[in-house]
Amino acid sequence: MKNKTQYSALFFSALFLLNSCNSKKEETVVTEIEPKTETFLLQKEKLTTELRLPAELTGFQQVDLYAKVSSFVKVLKVDIGSEVKKGQLLIVLEAPEISSQLAAAESRLKSMEAIYATSKSTYSRLYETSKVEGTISKNDLEMANGKKNSDYAQYQAAIAAHKEVSIMKGYLEIRAPFDGVVSARNVNLGTLVGPASSLPLLTIQQQDKLRLAVSIPELYTGYLHQGDEMSFNVKSLPDTFKATIQRMSGALDLKLRSERVEMDVHNTKGSLLPGMVAEVLLPLNAKDSTFVIPKTALVNSAEGIFVIKVVNHKATRVDVKKGREIDDKIEIFGDLNSNDKMVKIASEEIKEGDDIKE
Repeated sequence: MKNKTQYSALFFSALFLLNSCNSKKEETVVTEIEPKTETFLLQKEKLTTELRLPAELTGFQQVDLYAKVSSFVKVLKVDIGSEVKKGQLLIVLEAPEISSQLAAAESRLKSMEAIYATSKSTYSRLYETSKVEGTISKNDLEMANGKKNSDYAQYQAAIAAHKEVSIMKGYLEIRAPFDGVVSARNVNLGTLVGPASSLPLLTIQQQDKLRLAVSIPELYTGYLHQGDEMSFNVKSLPDTFKATIQRMSGALDLKLRSERVEMDVHNTKGSLLPGMVAEVLLPLNAKDSTFVIPKTALVNSAEGIFVIKVVNHKATRVDVKKGREIDDKIEIFGDLNSNDKMVKIASEEIKEGDDIKE
């Protein structure tokens, strides 16, 4: 009986100890501390980024020279790579029919000049004689005046015709419109050329000054301004070149949705060639400060793009639009104010109105 009583006491003691341990475990689970949510104060910054885009170098001026009249190439004074000066004679063309027309126009001009001089002299003598009453009838004087005016009109027409043929003859001499380099030649001596020719006689490019053209996507057009300096590289040269924005089209291309921006490049050494493809590094400097947050604070979900603001220890979702990104930061635009408290590591799991423990 005594042994049975001892065993019962031991059993109840073990049961009590087991219940005590379970109670402590439950207390430990209940009193476990919830993790805090990391927050930060929203501030404005001037975000500066760089954009790399392909661009093309072209001659600052470029012109294709064609023949105005049907003719043959008589003299060819330049070839590909020839440096030319403004007004320099490049090609002499030959058109025998124009020479004949010019000779005929000169002959007619001299003939009409002589006829007009005669009729003018005749009228002048009749006019002086008519001052003595009764010597010359009024009708004869009027007829002489009419003949003089008619001959004068014919004389002016002859002058115009001669000038026209002279201009046509001037087209037989092809001269350089500006200082540059002959980049293409499509004719040889004796070639028949004319307005119907599909290829130009010569192509002239100004290469001491080049035009660098780049198309800026719509998203970045607001960050560039006339006078901004940028740098660019070409594959064939290790150097980095500088240029300044001189012209902006002010409109978007309807197909590419981009704005054409042009820069002038001084190529005094001649190391750059028209037609080269360049890589342009454009600095994108914001006009004003904008809200910049860590990328972890932005949630991009099926419900939209938003950040989580903390108001009175409660979560509030604020819809935003994304701007530029650089490293681990991103630019945002929305209904926000400086010093708003934001959740640094946001997620879809944080719902509207959830308690935020800081």
